[in-house]
Amino acid sequence: MLCQKCVVRCFKSLEKAGDRLTGAAGPFFVTFAVVLISTGTVCFFDVIYPTLPFKLLTAPICILIALNMFTHYYLVCTIPPGFVDAEGPQPPKTFPKRLLWASPKRSTDDYAYRALSPLENGFRGDERTGRLNVTRAEITKCRKCGQMRPERAHHCRICNRCVMKYDHHCPVRINQCVGVYNERHFVMFMMYLCLSTALYVLLGYQQFLNALGLSFQILWPYHVPVIAYLLTFILSCVLCFAVGIMLIVALWSVMKGETSVEAQDHEIYRKVALSRGEAFINSYDLGKMQNLKLFFNIGEGGYPIYTLFIPFRILPYTDGRSWARREGFERHRGVRRGEELTDDEIDENDL
Repeated sequence: MLCQKCVVRCFKSLEKAGDRLTGAAGPFFVTFAVVLISTGTVCFFDVIYPTLPFKLLTAPICILIALNMFTHYYLVCTIPPGFVDAEGPQPPKTFPKRLLWASPKRSTDDYAYRALSPLENGFRGDERTGRLNVTRAEITKCRKCGQMRPERAHHCRICNRCVMKYDHHCPVRINQCVGVYNERHFVMFMMYLCLSTALYVLLGYQQFLNALGLSFQILWPYHVPVIAYLLTFILSCVLCFAVGIMLIVALWSVMKGETSVEAQDHEIYRKVALSRGEAFINSYDLGKMQNLKLFFNIGEGGYPIYTLFIPFRILPYTDGRSWARREGFERHRGVRRGEELTDDEIDENDL
């Protein structure tokens, strides 16, 4: 028993030391990522773009892809994820800052909407309230920080704060948590990063062979060094594959109406429900298409579809304290009150 306590304490100490290390190194990781992405962009426009046909047509498309990648990365790194003890972001009402925010989609009958501000129940978009089952989130108290938090919120051990609709903490890429207010920008950044790296590899493989000396062209008639292009091309291959897998996993979770943390919890709930002869049903799952619309906040009651292609800032469909659920559901089916998993750490004194 004493040996077990020592082992647990040792692992807990190493875990906390790792958290402090990654938290402190986060700004360096972000700076390194910006340098790499910027270098790849310069290499693309110096080496690959001059070889593309129809430059007047391809130039705006290439610039728009790069703008989306950089803007969404900036937003996911700078927008707070949605801490329980802090107010969420609100769009400014004055020019020019207001120009960076998208305007909500108007209904066909031009009826008054309030999608830019939370309703009394924490749900944005009047047009949706009549079509969706919107319920207030249940409130619990976090045993780590003592905050009263709504369901779907979890405590981040690195930030030491509770985050609404917590997905994960990403110290290497964005140096903060992914939560209700920046999760859309996180997924959009991965989408445009995958698209950018895929185009880099598909359109620049001939120059890559030239840089290796495997083509008939001996000279390197570009401004960027050969080594810079070689490294960014190899990195693009790796990122396109690795981030592509993460993007597929993230989008699959979105289509199922759950976060990465909830996906793990729901697997346990299914086993518990099955042991009782019941079936677990995720009350947040409204169907794949509806889940995608709510996540990206597009369509009727939300924002126009062009916000997927132009990097405007938008608000999520909820303030994190109310959630759309399946019709007739007020909570998950197959899991009973008191059985919900928490992110509480193991109390060493109980070992």
